[in-house]
Amino acid sequence: MEILVATAVGALTAGGVYLILRLRAFAVILGMAMLSYAVNVFLFSTGRLAINAAPILTGYEAGDYSGYTDPLPQALVLTAIVISFGMTAVLVMFSLGAYLEAGDDRIDMDGPDTLPDGEAEVTDGAEDAAHLTIEIEPKESGA
Repeated sequence: MEILVATAVGALTAGGVYLILRLRAFAVILGMAMLSYAVNVFLFSTGRLAINAAPILTGYEAGDYSGYTDPLPQALVLTAIVISFGMTAVLVMFSLGAYLEAGDDRIDMDGPDTLPDGEAEVTDGAEDAAHLTIEIEPKESGA
């Protein structure tokens, strides 16, 4: 059972990283969802993988924990599922807005930034900072 879960976590992580490195917004969102699923399965497996075992101890001696499944990771996974669903919805709305504004869902970061009308290029100001001079004039005191 542990080999199966470890393989599933590895496959989900590899698929998620591969999709995050793609240049499409939808693939990036799917990759982040797959990574969150991998984390959820990993968290779930930390509570001990016991098949057909109750999550609460009943009728066991103090040192017999063989039939025990920790309920805390199950609660954490349930919370993580809700949070990841909400964040996925937010990311889908962001990417939908970007797609409707730009007409494409490509993630290009190599080209120069331009204003919406295409007239002027927006720079980060590194070139202008080398030639920047600041002149400070004394403030006149009026009494």
